[in-house]
Amino acid sequence: MDSIEKISLQLRNTDFDSQLENGKKLSKKFLINALNYVNFQDGTILINFKHLKYGNIFSVQAKPQPCLENILDCLWVQAQGLIQKLSSYKFLNFLINNGQKMILVKADVKEMSEEGISFILPETCYEVSSRRIKRHPCGSIPIELLQNGLLFQGVLSDFSPVSFSIEISAGPSLSFQLINSESTVQIIFKNGTGVLYSGECKIIRQTPGQRTRTLVLEPILDKLCRFSHKEYRSSRHKLSPSPTIVFRHPLTQKTVTLDVKDLSGSGLSVEEYYMNSVLLPGMIIPELFMEIAHDFKIQCKAQVVYRHVYQTCENETYAKCGIAILDMDIQDQVTLSSILHRAANKNAYVCGAVDMDALWKFFFEAGFVYPEKYAFIHTDKEKFKETYEKLYVKSPTIAGHFIYQDKGIIHGHMSMIRFYENTWLIHHHAASRSGYNRAGLVVLDQIGCYVNDFYRLYSTHMNFCICYFRQENRFPNRIFGGFTRSLNDPKKSSLDSFAYFHFRNVFAQDFSRLWTLTKTTHEDLLELQNFYEHESGGLMLYALDLEPDMLESDDIGKEYHRLGFKRQRHLFSLKKEGLLKAVIVVNVSDVGLNLSNLTNCIHTFVLDSVDLSPKILYSHISQVSQYYEKDEIPILLYPVRYAETQSIHCDKLYTLWVMNMPHLDHYLKYVGSLFPVSKHE
Repeated sequence: MDSIEKISLQLRNTDFDSQLENGKKLSKKFLINALNYVNFQDGTILINFKHLKYGNIFSVQAKPQPCLENILDCLWVQAQGLIQKLSSYKFLNFLINNGQKMILVKADVKEMSEEGISFILPETCYEVSSRRIKRHPCGSIPIELLQNGLLFQGVLSDFSPVSFSIEISAGPSLSFQLINSESTVQIIFKNGTGVLYSGECKIIRQTPGQRTRTLVLEPILDKLCRFSHKEYRSSRHKLSPSPTIVFRHPLTQKTVTLDVKDLSGSGLSVEEYYMNSVLLPGMIIPELFMEIAHDFKIQCKAQVVYRHVYQTCENETYAKCGIAILDMDIQDQVTLSSILHRAANKNAYVCGAVDMDALWKFFFEAGFVYPEKYAFIHTDKEKFKETYEKLYVKSPTIAGHFIYQDKGIIHGHMSMIRFYENTWLIHHHAASRSGYNRAGLVVLDQIGCYVNDFYRLYSTHMNFCICYFRQENRFPNRIFGGFTRSLNDPKKSSLDSFAYFHFRNVFAQDFSRLWTLTKTTHEDLLELQNFYEHESGGLMLYALDLEPDMLESDDIGKEYHRLGFKRQRHLFSLKKEGLLKAVIVVNVSDVGLNLSNLTNCIHTFVLDSVDLSPKILYSHISQVSQYYEKDEIPILLYPVRYAETQSIHCDKLYTLWVMNMPHLDHYLKYVGSLFPVSKHE
């Protein structure tokens, strides 16, 4: 059923005289401007005729021509046979449809022909209500209606946030009689890119068509739970000046512009006039722009998650709507986060421009680069500088840094890097020993807020956060270690210790025929997984992409290559007579990506220590050392028990902390209990 038929149905029982009594009077000048706008939009008006004998209303569409003064000429939209049909009718009035309002005009007919009709316009016309909220026409959006296992297909004709009409068709094995009008239905709107809306609706009314049928539906919910409940929600800010959102409405294809009332890293809220509202709870907006200033925009995919109608003291009715961010390019995440963090604390910087000399000076003065560490890295200091220049100046999508800085002086620093497919490594936490003794807490709070805002988004690739720390380093042990121990659930947060030492490639390759070093297989990783579950039961293998299903995955390596960085991974299995003894993971990256070279080292997992002496292990490690430019290679050995029983000298012990991101709320609560002030000065 098209729009003309639907409006005709609405008019059959309309009392036009009562409409005129309650309608608002409008001048002829206003009427002429409205008619010319309809012509400008290539639109139509609705001309109503009343049957001479039976009194029923018959409505006809016509296109108004440009109007100057008193005379309005119109052309029929469908002229064939119309004059003959109208011989039994007399002209009643014509209507200009303006959404929730109509302009009703009682004009005199000047002339009527096969081509069209002309009117003498009156001095006044009337604005009358057609419905309490504007219905917006749609461009035949494909829809699906599901009820009790039956699927009907059709199109969306028009919509408002409180109701919409759809047209569905019956099929060879589908009868409209199977639709239970007393039960709810599931509705899905689609376009070429995917689902635009899905929700449960109740049927308000329907036409009695046999092949096609029009249904008017009312959504049940005005609020949806897009994400699981979080105690620690993203902080909302009222910015001045307020940003604006701009998007092409997915159902009407009209441009929508609204002011942002408040904004966070996970969403925003806006207000619109109730009568003209266009935000339907559950509707997905594929491409939304937050316009901060001219030509300064942040793009995201979003969804309307709630709609709250309220009335002001001046009797104005508004709809306040919440919009959740579903996805956002990581560079736009950084931009948005930077704005919000500066709004909360003027000294908090996210991935901002950094004076590299000042940063290196800070690392040394804060004791982050201590003598033993510098002794190991000093021969590659130029490569370190080059890597950090790329990380901090070019701000690639694989890295982020958080700095507390006052008047150009750095007092706190923390950074993270995406080194595995869906895992980010938090590292390089340092704080000044000056009077800004809480700078370390500020950057810790910054990184917590950033992660809380964006970890759910696909573009962030953040299923896990990890951090390597030494037990004697009290701050990370208190934060990451203390949290994990208090939670006591290794599937939410886990700790695993590695023996760390530097391997010098001086071992002779003395291999027995019983020993083989081959590429790791799916079955080898499955055996590693079984060993680890018995040994720890934590999250390490998931975070380090050592699940069997991740064996061939290398999207992260391709991303590094695209950005001009190096990131390679090679997996080897050490076996004796076919029995798996150890898995050797060779990670090769740019020197300085991590100052302790924990991203440019060999992870060695010993599953079975029987007959596996350090000499045999070292001789096979030397075989894969070809991937490194240096003879001295960092080794992370697991479990520590093997190093202890084999009397392997270790430089230090590193603990790997892994957090499963859906449990971030527990972490934030724990940190909040340690440092009750949420925003540190």
